[in-house]
Amino acid sequence: MTDRGGVFAKDDPFDLLGAWLAEARGQEVNDPDAMAVATVDSGGCPNVRMVLLKGIEANGLVFYTNLGSRKAQEIDGCGRAALVIHWKSIRRQVRARGMVERVGDEQADRYFATRSPESRIGAWASRQSRPLDSRAELMTRARQLRLELGEDPPRPEFWGGFRIVPFEFEFWSNGADRLHDRFRWSRAPDDPASRWSIKRLNP
Repeated sequence: MTDRGGVFAKDDPFDLLGAWLAEARGQEVNDPDAMAVATVDSGGCPNVRMVLLKGIEANGLVFYTNLGSRKAQEIDGCGRAALVIHWKSIRRQVRARGMVERVGDEQADRYFATRSPESRIGAWASRQSRPLDSRAELMTRARQLRLELGEDPPRPEFWGGFRIVPFEFEFWSNGADRLHDRFRWSRAPDDPASRWSIKRLNP
């Protein structure tokens, strides 16, 4: 047993993340859904970048990206990723590590349809992570695609979603004099249905 309480009271880490995110949305000035996702390349060298958390599911955290991007290629190559979400406004942080799987086409289509036409054109126009000679080239491509695809652009085949299925979460809340509160939820990496073990950690 741990001496959890207050903001750590929930037993399910997905429920706890949802509660913290809801609180942050009321206070964070910009992008409370932003999270840093870390991957490794074929040589084991890490990469990290900001993406937007677009879904908290029963067993996973969903984000979307260009499937030809470096992050997507590294995820496909390794099958694992780590993430961190930091909310300066409420002085809390969540870290997670887990396996990664592709989101199905129907789910990706549903989410893509919720984006503005301009944002959908942007997804078509960006050859993410590849060299670009100038911004003018990108803007010209976007204008041409807007003419070709119209007001309701479909999801391109090279754009989709990933679901991080964590086997470990770490929740951190700021404390006075740097005596922070920190708890780790962990379970078997190969069994997402297994029970969570919860431990308090030194700050």
